[in-house]
Amino acid sequence: MSDLVKNIIRFSLFVFVQVYVFDVMPHLHELITPYLYFLYLLWLPFSIKRGWLLLLGFLLGMTVDYFTMTPGLHAAACVLVAFLRPLIIHLLSPKDAAGYTYQEPSPKAMGWSAYSLYALLLSFAHNFYLLFLEWLSFGALINFLMKVLTTTAISMLLIFITELLFFRKQRYRTNTA
Repeated sequence: MSDLVKNIIRFSLFVFVQVYVFDVMPHLHELITPYLYFLYLLWLPFSIKRGWLLLLGFLLGMTVDYFTMTPGLHAAACVLVAFLRPLIIHLLSPKDAAGYTYQEPSPKAMGWSAYSLYALLLSFAHNFYLLFLEWLSFGALINFLMKVLTTTAISMLLIFITELLFFRKQRYRTNTA
């Protein structure tokens, strides 16, 4: 399967699961909101150009915004994740000449500790910015901070479960010189 078809299927599945599963299930608590759809951006190849990454982040966010009827909140958070992703990958990448030999970020490609930090930083950035934009219209600061922490914890749990349940066949990059 080509990378384009694989990423179109991933895009559709992540949006479907977010909109038709996580957004309609009854919330466990007012502070817990599960978000998993931005994992699509985390799974994109290392070699993707920044412009395409930002465009895909915007399209992903606007698609979720369309279904959830939010005025650009998810789009803003996804563009932030797409903007920060190359910086986080650069900070976590090994400094030797080999670098990552796989095409996509994954626990196998980066190691569990680096991948966990990568996912945690981008998950926190996404949830903090999304909930901050929501908080500007209402809410107390303590509730906002608690919601950011609980939402990030739930998102990380969902990311780890997804990584363990859906094994991604990894291919080596061929031009790693």
